[in-house]
Amino acid sequence: MNSQLKKSLTILVPILLSIGLAWYSLTKVPLEKIYLEAKKADLSWLLISVVCLNLSHLSRAYRWLFVLKPLGYDVKYKNSLMAVFSAYLINYGIPRSGEVARATILTKYEDVPFEKGFGTIIAERVVDTVVMLGIILITLVLQYDFIIDFFSNRFQIWHIYVIIGFVIVGALFLMLLKKSNHKIILKIKGFLNGLLEGVLSVLKMEKKWQFIFHTIFIWGMYLLMFYAGTQAFGGLKSLPLSAILIGFIAGSFSIAATNGGTGGYPEAIFIAFSLFAISGDLSRAFGWVIWGIQTLVTILLGALSLIYLPIYNKNKI
Repeated sequence: MNSQLKKSLTILVPILLSIGLAWYSLTKVPLEKIYLEAKKADLSWLLISVVCLNLSHLSRAYRWLFVLKPLGYDVKYKNSLMAVFSAYLINYGIPRSGEVARATILTKYEDVPFEKGFGTIIAERVVDTVVMLGIILITLVLQYDFIIDFFSNRFQIWHIYVIIGFVIVGALFLMLLKKSNHKIILKIKGFLNGLLEGVLSVLKMEKKWQFIFHTIFIWGMYLLMFYAGTQAFGGLKSLPLSAILIGFIAGSFSIAATNGGTGGYPEAIFIAFSLFAISGDLSRAFGWVIWGIQTLVTILLGALSLIYLPIYNKNKI
């Protein structure tokens, strides 16, 4: 398989998956049902959900400054914020491409080398992954029997061998990088060193506690956003904490796997909530409404950011 075909599949597979899931979901719950559920939803709780979502974005943009500072870059907060909004919008085109765009924006408007800016984003993702694992651990404690059954039925011993194989290949590749003086290898080494410097910036920052506070705040807002959404629907107000956590985790993974959760988000919510005897129509309607509101806000703020970035940085153009 050549590189062009791989690149095409990377773009097409998530798009086709999103289209397929969206079609399947809408065959299970008609648009009229979604409209009726949305019409009955408590708008005040939906507004709170949107506010929590945007507070997390504001905090993420501010947290980014703490990671960039040790590298010697005093980035303007407005550029950081618009880069974050733009990244979320671009992720609807190609999953995870927003991170590349986010680093590129800082390269263009703040003169931050791409590999260093991208490295700081990786550093943030590492921290966010740790937090997500913590949420999964809490959910595991609350729903121990279900989680154990779920993983035991899907993961076998050969998965461990695959992981070991990747570790060995990775180790051999690092040895090659260390010993080789080939031009291409030297360029790769320079790129990886830049990434490493970005990742290690977390350990060098002066305001570690502020970084930790914003990390907790970001994920707290994510959870509150999801919780507020459930409170907007009468049939979901009595959901236990474990159901909310499982729904939140399922929705988060669907966003990473598809184009901004298109099609996948309502189906992930349906699967999660079905474990707690919530009707499929309500679960899918909830998923579509919450996803729809988030998407509208993301499109609006992302588009405005992309438009305003060159205007705000007109002296850099």
